[in-house]
Amino acid sequence: MTDPLAEIVALLQPRLPFSKTASGSGSWHVDGKGDGSPFFAAILEGSAKLSIAGESEARLEENDFVLIPAAYQFTMASTEAPAVDAGDPLRVTKLAEETRHGDPTGDPNMRILIGRLAFGSPDSKLILALLPRLLLVRRQARLTTLVQMIRGEAQDVRPAKEFVLERLLQVLLIEALRSDTAALEAPGLLRGLADRNLSLALRALHEAPNQAWSVEDLAAKAMLSRSAFFEKFQKQTGMAPMEYLTSWRMALAKDMLRRRDGQMKEIAERVGYGSASAFSVAFSRFVGVPPSIYARPADADSSERWT
Repeated sequence: MTDPLAEIVALLQPRLPFSKTASGSGSWHVDGKGDGSPFFAAILEGSAKLSIAGESEARLEENDFVLIPAAYQFTMASTEAPAVDAGDPLRVTKLAEETRHGDPTGDPNMRILIGRLAFGSPDSKLILALLPRLLLVRRQARLTTLVQMIRGEAQDVRPAKEFVLERLLQVLLIEALRSDTAALEAPGLLRGLADRNLSLALRALHEAPNQAWSVEDLAAKAMLSRSAFFEKFQKQTGMAPMEYLTSWRMALAKDMLRRRDGQMKEIAERVGYGSASAFSVAFSRFVGVPPSIYARPADADSSERWT
């Protein structure tokens, strides 16, 4: 049976445009400003404090992993109390193999590997909306090992580099998402998949998005009454069942159109529409432009292409 989490992560098409190793010594402080791109970090040694808006301050220790699906403003700082003669905590020094925060000559009290992700999927914002604002996985050495493998692959020039990187990033995201039990506190896909009844409906929906699903059909898959299923689905995922179905169908359609994977009639059938015209109406209503315009190459009139 199709695994919705694996399918969604694969559809994201993750890339690694930036990564680096950094360390901190003495009293140090970093004010991070992102552009909304996903940010991840693995603590290699030592400890640090992490703060992002709307979340409680978190202390990170060795082998802890953090993923912020949409990073804007955050701070990281040393866990040590500043000494009387401490230097500038915002000082940054480029060393031979890493970026040093704080004292450039002292022993490090933290070493971290960080990276910024980018996604090839045109629907990444929709997909990321199903994820928690912050994922924190404690004491998982396997995630630290994965991050080190990703960093090494990004630095090397080897055959099939981009293919290997994408697969490693997919594994990293899946491992992080399924390891963060705190993520179940917020409505989203993970919470839906963790529910014994809802997971049956979600898996069926992802396995056959072309089927003419109704709320009653999905409720039967979940072994719940229609009203109980509808209420539970919305509460656990944050979306109504048909809203989720339409969003997923359109995410798949966008991906197929972008890759030119089939004629319009074929794509329509694969995402559950009986004709190309019915698909075009639904797509236009959901996306804002007809599929024929959306499918134009990027070097065509970009003002007409949904991005």
